[in-house]
Amino acid sequence: MVEIDPVPLLRVLERHGVRFVVIGGVAAISQGYPLPTEDLDVTPARDLENLERISIALRELGAELRVTGGESVPFPIDARFLGGSDSWTLATPHGNLDLVFRPAGTEGYDDLKRDASETELAEGLIVAVASLRDVIRSKETANRIKDQAQLPALRQTLEVIRRREREGR
Repeated sequence: MVEIDPVPLLRVLERHGVRFVVIGGVAAISQGYPLPTEDLDVTPARDLENLERISIALRELGAELRVTGGESVPFPIDARFLGGSDSWTLATPHGNLDLVFRPAGTEGYDDLKRDASETELAEGLIVAVASLRDVIRSKETANRIKDQAQLPALRQTLEVIRRREREGR
């Protein structure tokens, strides 16, 4: 498995004009969450034009479908095909990329975009990042063991953010 480097992945998505919100661990880390992540999760808009842009970006990235056992296999990267599933777990030379069109507990891109903030994750790379409240909401709803383990630190991080906001920092 390749260690995640989300910046090159995000730069390719941005260069191709893909509309998306960063979710999951990278979103949480960008807001102060102290634990690492193994992949980049994004929620793209699901309209056909955006799916076409995603397809082009995925081909440029050399994305392959991640399968059981950590292996990856080529798959047909086509806009309509991508739009036919709620999520894709992909492998790239820059690390794992998950496309999650409708994360648990959300209605997808439009829902997450409402409370997202434009965040500079690297020099000149400004992307929409899901609010920590939305990350927590999704993980609570998914209720997987790994999500349950992350929730205490996520809630603590949210409390630190709220405290700073109250103090005007």
